[in-house]
Amino acid sequence: MELPKVIASRVARPVAVFGLGVSGLAVRDLLAKHGVASVVYDARGGEGALTEFGEAEARRHSLVVYSPGFPPNHPWLVAARREDALCLGEIDLAALFWKGPVVAVTGTNGKTTITEFLAFAFKRLGKDAVAVGNVGYPFSRIHESAANRTPLAVCEVSSFQAEDIRHFSPAAVLWTNFDEDHLDRHPGLESYFRAKFKLVDRLAGRRLVVGESVVEAAKRFCMELPAYTEVATRAEVEGLVPEGVFNTWPQRENYAIVRRYWLAEGLPLRALDEAARVFTPVRHRLGKVATLGEVEFWNDSKGTNFHAVLGALPEFKRPVHWIGGGKCKGGDIRGFAEKVAPHVAAGYLIGETAPELAEVLAEKGRPVRVCKTLAEAVAAAHKAASADPAGAAVLFSPGFSSFDMFKSYAERGIAFEQAVFALRGAGSPKSR
Repeated sequence: MELPKVIASRVARPVAVFGLGVSGLAVRDLLAKHGVASVVYDARGGEGALTEFGEAEARRHSLVVYSPGFPPNHPWLVAARREDALCLGEIDLAALFWKGPVVAVTGTNGKTTITEFLAFAFKRLGKDAVAVGNVGYPFSRIHESAANRTPLAVCEVSSFQAEDIRHFSPAAVLWTNFDEDHLDRHPGLESYFRAKFKLVDRLAGRRLVVGESVVEAAKRFCMELPAYTEVATRAEVEGLVPEGVFNTWPQRENYAIVRRYWLAEGLPLRALDEAARVFTPVRHRLGKVATLGEVEFWNDSKGTNFHAVLGALPEFKRPVHWIGGGKCKGGDIRGFAEKVAPHVAAGYLIGETAPELAEVLAEKGRPVRVCKTLAEAVAAAHKAASADPAGAAVLFSPGFSSFDMFKSYAERGIAFEQAVFALRGAGSPKSR
């Protein structure tokens, strides 16, 4: 396969790859498959990565490919551009090589669930599809799993990936919702919205399905969605959502979005409904871990923003002992805590945002405890919840990033589950 024209003249020298995570390694392997040498740079080092990139390093490269963790104004990218290097995000490089169809999925919440579910539904229908992108399987990897075939790439795209795209051009975009998030990366809500809107600008077809909050945000920021935009609502699927993961309040809108897209593509609705009934949700996204005595334990470690927590809390009909907190990503923490307070019986708080959350919850008359570890929070919440004879729920839905205490939301979720199982082993009432 010939190299894409955009980069063909820039690979005489090794390509600089920024980041040694899953995206960076996927880029390195994709380039190697096509006979292109690369040098990996990562400030943390490891696996032979160089830890510094300045003027001297920039002169050695004509092409730089960077992972989503590198904002456009990162000093390394500034140095590379100063030396006239072409800088592409991982998703753009992958798009240059990929010749198959792409559906992009974005949103503040729900995008992983929709990405995985849509690929799952297509496969059950007998159509070849692969979930890629921000789901943890980089778009650059699809070339490995799609040898001698061109499946549909259902690609989850974060704002970090979308904000600087130039070559990624999907046939359809599904935009779940929009709310406050990632304000440690974007200077404001409008900047965050515009980063995601780049996908609309790059849309190759006329298939755009969005949630109601996306329409509201577009109006607020005086941005016009295309005339062919379809708006999906929870109301339109009332009584139509199959039993399963989508039959809860936060997930109904996700199902409405997929349903709109599915019908617009002329696909049989029965196949989608059947897929929804058997689809297994993404791990660490609002799933019950165990029941000890009369206390339910729910893991929502993937709930890393305010919108996710405020969507999960109303689902509970029993008192909620909430475990929250973590690394701040920007936003109005006080306002968030004020909205949480009416929905919880008590708060057990961890991480760098714990003190501020505790102050607000206490002002609202909620019992609070700041805990040094997640295990301490689980034990304290269990003890208090067990005192309610009618039964209660312990909900771990942090609302913040995991990076102050853990490497990822997945590691954090596993730690929560292990703490729950430890309670069972310590002589708590039998789980069911």
